[in-house]
Amino acid sequence: MGRIRILSDNVANKIAAGEVVERPASVVKELLENSLDAGATEFRLDIEAGGRRLIRLVDNGSGMMRDDALLAFERHATSKLSDVKDLLSIATLGFRGEALPSIASVSRLVLETRTREQQAGTTVEFAGGKLIRCDEAALAPGTSVTVRDLFYNVPARKKFLRSEQTETAHVASLITHYSLAHPAKTFLLRHNNSELLNVTPVESLKERVFQVFGSRILDDLLDAGEHWRDLAMPPEPDEAPAVRRFRLRGFVSNPQVQKLNRNSIYLFVNGRLIRDRLLLHAISAAYHNLMPPACWPFALLFLDCEAEEVDVNVHPSKTEVRFRHSSVVHDFVRDTVREILIAGRPASRIPAVSPAQPAAGLPYSEFTQNLENLTLQTPIGSAAQAAAALMNPSANPSELPEFHLRRPPSPAPRFDFTEVLTPAAYGSKTAVPDTHGPVFSEAMLPLSANLDSLRDLRPLGQIHDSFIVAAGRDGLWIIDQHVAHERILFEKVLSARGNGAVETQRVLIPPVIGLTAAQQIEYARIAGELESLGFETEPFGNRTIAVKSAPAGLAAADIEKVIFEILEISESELRKTSLDDLRRAMAASIACRAAIKINTRLDPAKVEWLLRALAETSCPMSCPHGRPIALLYSTREILKSFHRI
Repeated sequence: MGRIRILSDNVANKIAAGEVVERPASVVKELLENSLDAGATEFRLDIEAGGRRLIRLVDNGSGMMRDDALLAFERHATSKLSDVKDLLSIATLGFRGEALPSIASVSRLVLETRTREQQAGTTVEFAGGKLIRCDEAALAPGTSVTVRDLFYNVPARKKFLRSEQTETAHVASLITHYSLAHPAKTFLLRHNNSELLNVTPVESLKERVFQVFGSRILDDLLDAGEHWRDLAMPPEPDEAPAVRRFRLRGFVSNPQVQKLNRNSIYLFVNGRLIRDRLLLHAISAAYHNLMPPACWPFALLFLDCEAEEVDVNVHPSKTEVRFRHSSVVHDFVRDTVREILIAGRPASRIPAVSPAQPAAGLPYSEFTQNLENLTLQTPIGSAAQAAAALMNPSANPSELPEFHLRRPPSPAPRFDFTEVLTPAAYGSKTAVPDTHGPVFSEAMLPLSANLDSLRDLRPLGQIHDSFIVAAGRDGLWIIDQHVAHERILFEKVLSARGNGAVETQRVLIPPVIGLTAAQQIEYARIAGELESLGFETEPFGNRTIAVKSAPAGLAAADIEKVIFEILEISESELRKTSLDDLRRAMAASIACRAAIKINTRLDPAKVEWLLRALAETSCPMSCPHGRPIALLYSTREILKSFHRI
């Protein structure tokens, strides 16, 4: 007798369930996507015990007839494909025909459904993949799927589930994702009869973001609008070159919103929720030199393209995709996000010290504490922490210079709110006099500020000879003089290199630098790039180089340090780092060493020049290493603090 045999449908379904049904959130995803494909506009989801005990999704979609309701539980039965060619242009969220039979094989499932054309509906019940009953029933139009006792017949799988709180967090995260993708639809999520999410239809994505995250999150986001672009595709063998249209829309955060993981990145391709390394790398590349390498932004992005350009049939759970022209898509997303950041030039506000409030639509509960991807965290908790973090982290506060606000020698013009709140600037103003002065209306104040304001700032002095304090129409600014100069020099170095006009300085006594064997290999690899940035080097014996010239502005004592910093990029990092990233890293190292240091007193002319030069940079938000350059204590916050509004 042969050793190869055909598996029974029961075993095959359980194997498929192992690929499709990883946890309760996987069940919710499959059911929700089926409801969306059915044209539903209202979704009510109830779960118990994190989804282990109960998952019930009720929608108002098209529903199914009796024969279709039964056929839906056969493996690879689907209404969404009819020919192999359809796999090349999938426009629905579901298409494999594996979800329902897989879920039914590891749970007790009841399907209740009715089309609008029928007078009666159908109830189908399964237990462990076996049909229990199929009855006619009086039902409302739409579909209800109830899944009980998930993995009751596969105890080994059940042991791998996490805590009730964690599983609930995964479900809540999933529902939140899809509620953001469909602002015109209603989503209700309840856990153990406690409401976790309830959003009603709105007209715009911005309104849905407000519903889910609250107003404070919106203040840190840049509206990407809609970016359409026709991109030329690389020619395929035996095919003529083609042009494909791509669209990117959504929101991205300013560089000062820094998360320690990728949970705050929401990505959709043609309406499908995905996890894609290519797009994650594109977003990370867009924030390169604007954010520390280990941090991630908030991003809610929707990429739309022709169905032929993306293959969604690469993973059983349909969470991964493959782009036909991956490099073109990567560069489009990276460049578009970068353009949004440069155009927005968002200002970083001095963080408030008040405790965070729960986001609108998400009550504070034991479950939301696990939903890190539903809240934004500011990188610094208070103004005092901001100052300490921007100074040398290892410095002893008692050794810092005496605190003072040093004014310029010449009298600085007086700055007051009567000039700021002029009718010409913010519309009509109706001051309400009282015994203590005018009370202002919030309508008179700017809703947001960006770093274009740098051009109009009035310097007031320095704090610790390290931070410039300046007044502007939108509030009080604190600028880190070192990282501000670092950003100026960084862009200057890159621009000069691109134009072939790098300023260099001859070294009177060329330093001789000894290298290890590994550093010698790296030096040989990047010697040409070093020369393009202004370093003239030559071998000087075995594993030794001499530096004859260096970029202008770089102190002789820093030349050796910069060379070693550049060579410290390991071979493995060089393999995964693009040449452009390498050049940026080298320019950042040069700029950091050449920039004005903290604890350096600046004369008024130098301060004025620094602010004007910073305003002319393309990205005045962050230094090349991702630290914020300027913090704003807005006029709105000042007036609120003094109870003027």
